[in-house]
Amino acid sequence: MPSTYLARREQLETYFDRTAVEAWTRLTSDAPVGRIRATVRAGRDDMRQTLLSWLPPDLRGKRLLDAGCGTGALAIEAARRGAEVVAIDLSPTLVGLARERVPRDLGDGKVEFLVGDMLDTPAGCFDHVVAMDSLIHYRAEDIIGALSCLAAPTADSILFTFAPRTTALTMMHAVGHLFPRGDRAPAIEPVAESALRRLFGASAALADWQPARTQRIASGFYTSQAMELKRK
Repeated sequence: MPSTYLARREQLETYFDRTAVEAWTRLTSDAPVGRIRATVRAGRDDMRQTLLSWLPPDLRGKRLLDAGCGTGALAIEAARRGAEVVAIDLSPTLVGLARERVPRDLGDGKVEFLVGDMLDTPAGCFDHVVAMDSLIHYRAEDIIGALSCLAAPTADSILFTFAPRTTALTMMHAVGHLFPRGDRAPAIEPVAESALRRLFGASAALADWQPARTQRIASGFYTSQAMELKRK
């Protein structure tokens, strides 16, 4: 991956494992949060359910990669459907929290949580890959590079999200630069869907894949767009 991906990855690791651990612990739980974070929580819940609805309801016998799993909510739901889930995230602290939240009984499914780059996956193939809000901090070119890596071991579908280039999101992005550097979350990178599709069509590594469903979720301070890629 290019230096832009690696530099942003380092920023994300520092932010999610040190700066924002307490905030993300609360955001991904049932604990009370403020009005702004409540809209983010609602948006993330809607996005998670959207992505899960694009997966088969019965995942027994299927292997799924949760790329950038955070505290593991999506991975756990996929395991409850019977999937063998490999869930990986840069933050050891968030992965530790995810392990604590795994219920004792997952039925036919199982989940293994790993610490590391979402592109450094274990050997073997996957039927499905989900990357929920783990690519929203990267440029369009880096998103395509990441998808190319994730596509190689994947048999059926890749579900991912990106930050759509909208007026509201661009304004919020600009306002974020006004805060002191130490208080900032790593900036999202608004991406035009048309640019993403153009780069996708030009990628030799993704020649065997085609875009399918897409869905934008907007909830207060949360805006993200899901896209499904299907192997031809």
